[in-house]
Amino acid sequence: MTKRLFDQDSYCCEFKAVVEKVIPVQLGYHVVLDQTAFFPESGGQSADTGLLNGLEVTGVQEKDGVIYHIMNQPLEPGEEVFGVISWDERYDKMQQHSAEHIVSGLVYSRFGYHNVGFHLGNEICTMDFDGPLTKEQLWDIECFANEAVYEDLLIEVLYPSGKELSDCDYRSKIEMEGSIRLVQIMGYDLCACCAPHLHRTGEIGLIKLIERQNYKGGVRISMVSGRRALVDYDRKKDSISKISEILAAKEEMVTVAVERLKQENEELRLNLRRQQMLLVSYKAKDISTDTGVICCFESELQGEAPRELVNRIIQKGVTLCAVFYGAEDGGYRYVLGGNIDDVRPIGRELNEKFQGHGGGSSKMVRGLVKGDQEAIGRFFDNYKGTDCDKPVPID
Repeated sequence: MTKRLFDQDSYCCEFKAVVEKVIPVQLGYHVVLDQTAFFPESGGQSADTGLLNGLEVTGVQEKDGVIYHIMNQPLEPGEEVFGVISWDERYDKMQQHSAEHIVSGLVYSRFGYHNVGFHLGNEICTMDFDGPLTKEQLWDIECFANEAVYEDLLIEVLYPSGKELSDCDYRSKIEMEGSIRLVQIMGYDLCACCAPHLHRTGEIGLIKLIERQNYKGGVRISMVSGRRALVDYDRKKDSISKISEILAAKEEMVTVAVERLKQENEELRLNLRRQQMLLVSYKAKDISTDTGVICCFESELQGEAPRELVNRIIQKGVTLCAVFYGAEDGGYRYVLGGNIDDVRPIGRELNEKFQGHGGGSSKMVRGLVKGDQEAIGRFFDNYKGTDCDKPVPID
């Protein structure tokens, strides 16, 4: 079994070891040492990264107590190596993981919910609980969690005997046997855990719960702590400052300004829709329906106005009507309808000829095509004076 130096000292970032075994694998080598400070991938936390004798360790895994260092280049059995882990990455993970214990311990003690899923990613940490939590309840949890940070409590690692363990009310996601490693934050959490942790809660700096979403009958919480929380604050502060400048409003009044802008936008949208419907009414009156097949380009129309224009023209008794809007360089969007059994075959033929796509019902289809107005107009000229239920060859 590999001696786990990170269990003895989570701040150990440099060490010496002896290579015991080198196993060639498909994409590199698995190197086994007599001891290591590299934490292997486990319990929702990714492995440490770093170097062995200057060579990159790309992954670390554990099986049956043996830790395998995944490398692209081999080392020699019996060789003494000098290992260095990426300290900033290790310290960041310890900040996140220690914070997770505080939050999960509080959720368990206050609501009785278990942490049933944990993932420590490169940007955020997520925790899944088997019960619902409101926004207000999470705010309380966050406040109490940061009280634990302010108290600068000792984070202890315990290896209780069998009797001591039977008297402990500790958290664990799985049934565990044999020697169990517990991480204790007095008054907040006692949990079975194999990962490295900080010495004291004050090193976490700040715990911030940033997102809540319903997940499998419970809730998934996203969290940033320590340096990540500072980065998150700076990013959001920068966004608020830019929005404040754009809206010409003080930062503390940005929400009010955005609400006012939203209301103004809604009023403009409703007014635009009224104007569009008025424009549709005029155009429907002006368009001649003598040919029975209408193809028109209306760049001023948008939203549901093209569909409304097609409906109004169809009501005038035309056989087929297509309204195109947009611009040639970006492609024309279209609405196609008619007083025939099924307009979809015509829509498919239109799409095939002009590199388009779309679909709909037998009475109306919508899509996008590429081509110039003259060529598209000629396409519909072939249908004038014909039975549109029986398509004619298109030039």
